[in-house]
Amino acid sequence: MNGLLVIDKPGGMTSHDVVGKLRRITGEKSIGHLGTLDPMATGVLPLVLGKFTRLAQYFSSAEKSYSGTIRFGFATDTYDGEGEAVGLDSNPVLTLEQVRVAAVRFHGETDQMPPAYSAKKIAGKPAYKLAREGKPVELMPARVCISSFEIVSLDGAEAAFKMSISAGGYVRSVAHELGQDLGCGAHLSSLRRTQAGVFTLAEAHTLEELNSLAGNVEALETLCIHPRSLLPEMPSVTADASALGRLRNGAQANLPEFSGAALVKVFAGQTELVGIAKRVAGTLFQPVAVFSGQ
Repeated sequence: MNGLLVIDKPGGMTSHDVVGKLRRITGEKSIGHLGTLDPMATGVLPLVLGKFTRLAQYFSSAEKSYSGTIRFGFATDTYDGEGEAVGLDSNPVLTLEQVRVAAVRFHGETDQMPPAYSAKKIAGKPAYKLAREGKPVELMPARVCISSFEIVSLDGAEAAFKMSISAGGYVRSVAHELGQDLGCGAHLSSLRRTQAGVFTLAEAHTLEELNSLAGNVEALETLCIHPRSLLPEMPSVTADASALGRLRNGAQANLPEFSGAALVKVFAGQTELVGIAKRVAGTLFQPVAVFSGQ
């Protein structure tokens, strides 16, 4: 089964748990996710199946959007509600305006320190494993861009927010640093991903919905994102039999494509995505990833 499914991930499951569940539902062993969601988080989790796992590299820079809540009063070692409290609850008395003013500095590009409990690799080992073992975790700041960060409301010590952040950014770190800036400590108390790149909750399916179709590949395929909608920045081009034969065998071929784009999606008919091709010169293209006919 080749395709891209958008899952509405439930809380309490890792992204890897979702992959395992989908393997059992679809019977497809080769499945990968496009951007990890922490177990506590819910929402948009796109998964690529079969030969479409080769598409993952083209989604790596996609911005993510979230809604959630930040609890002020104490930090945690994981920067979220699943961690151990660091210190006592300071019971802060904050105003909505105070929190909004403090949040302003996070807009735009910034150097962000990832949480110690994260999947960032240190000498090939995930940071969270070192943290759990009580070993020192030496991470480097990463450059991230927060295009929007809105504090929607404040109810006691908990603020509701919306945020759009670049790939590789941690919402948990923003919550933690915001608490530091306000002098009261804070952690991320809930998180829901509302969008990942072009994929939204409107396109997402629950695991219960998919499980009701377990083993029915044709029905499951109808829930996949249409191949021509994937990677909208790449033009779609329909190739003839001769060009398809050459591309499938790794050879260059001429395609009826005149936009000047560096990369294009190559189709056989309306729905069969054959691969991604790179422009060599003019209308001559070289395949860089092939998904069908091999």
